Amino acid sequence: MRRTVFNEDHEAFRETIRAFIEAEVVPVYDEWFAAGQAPRDFYYKLAELGVFGIRVDEEYGGAGIDSYKFEAILYEETARAGVSFGGSGVHVLLGLPYVKLLANDEQKKRYLPKFVSGEEMWAIAMTEPGTGSDLAGMKTTAKLSEDGTHYVLNGSKTFITGGVHADQMIVCARTDAPSSEDRRHGISLLVVDTKSEGYSIGRKLDKLGLKTSDTAELAFVDVKVPVENLLGEENKGFSYLGHNLASERWGIAYGAYAQAKAAVRFAQQYVQERVVFGKPVAHFQNTKFELAACKAEVDAAEAVADRATEALDAGELTPAEAASAKLFCTEVAHRVIDRCLQLHGGYGFMNEYPIARLYADNRVNRIYGGTSEIMKSIIAKDMGL
Repeated sequence: MRRTVFNEDHEAFRETIRAFIEAEVVPVYDEWFAAGQAPRDFYYKLAELGVFGIRVDEEYGGAGIDSYKFEAILYEETARAGVSFGGSGVHVLLGLPYVKLLANDEQKKRYLPKFVSGEEMWAIAMTEPGTGSDLAGMKTTAKLSEDGTHYVLNGSKTFITGGVHADQMIVCARTDAPSSEDRRHGISLLVVDTKSEGYSIGRKLDKLGLKTSDTAELAFVDVKVPVENLLGEENKGFSYLGHNLASERWGIAYGAYAQAKAAVRFAQQYVQERVVFGKPVAHFQNTKFELAACKAEVDAAEAVADRATEALDAGELTPAEAASAKLFCTEVAHRVIDRCLQLHGGYGFMNEYPIARLYADNRVNRIYGGTSEIMKSIIAKDMGL
């Protein structure tokens, strides 16, 4: 079946990205993998390519294209090559929606040009030690100073992707205590300059997968944050987080589908080249049946991912639909990548093969952005259960 989600402009962008990956990423990716992060200057190259400004208005230096389809192509092409763009994904997928939705004119003029140029990288700090998916349970506080000029931020965060390289961090903190009726009340979003006194980066976390993205622990000790850095209204942060979770979960769903598609490609190439018992592995019926089943699952995930992309671009992707797409695509990717690794035999367990790295990278998809169990709860609630 012919896909209709992309047009000629998208395919031209795909060709550009594919050539860029082959020239700028593939030759050095093993170095990034060993170092545990992509180098900071790589993000300037992405900025020069226009990756950061696609959905930013032209007046701030962007392309002004209000579509996630170009980001979808980035997911497909990085997965196809068995690489990633480090922690830069959170810059666009997580950071930008909050600025576009909540920033006033003065803030947009202050933040967006440097966002587009890569001069300032963005990330968001939500999760805290001991809270996990329970964002309403966060304990990081931001108390307004007596003269009303700044907030005083204290607390800690963990699992913050992009946390090492970030220049501006959107920090979720309590500006008021939760009410007896609503424990989600009292959360606000503050843009914190990572060079601020009292702001510190703790451990760069050693993860099972996503080795080239910088993920860190953060600590705040009496960090002064100007009141001009408040995003949106005070105490309404939880509703803002819920609003943008749909696009975040779309990104995870689409990325998982792209990984599953890439896994089939890697396995198909491998079994055609690998010879056992005098025959290519591809000649055995089990191999054919396994890859055929994987291809069918990927086709279904592609349909779900494409439908979610169209709904997101139209502003119609509901939280429940995003949860459904994330649940389905991540579970498909889990099954497909595992089966494709199995077809590699012992070589599938070696990190020099992209399927091994893909297997490790994929595992977090069913955890971050809300676990599969949380997705099921959201879907069930939408069903009236």
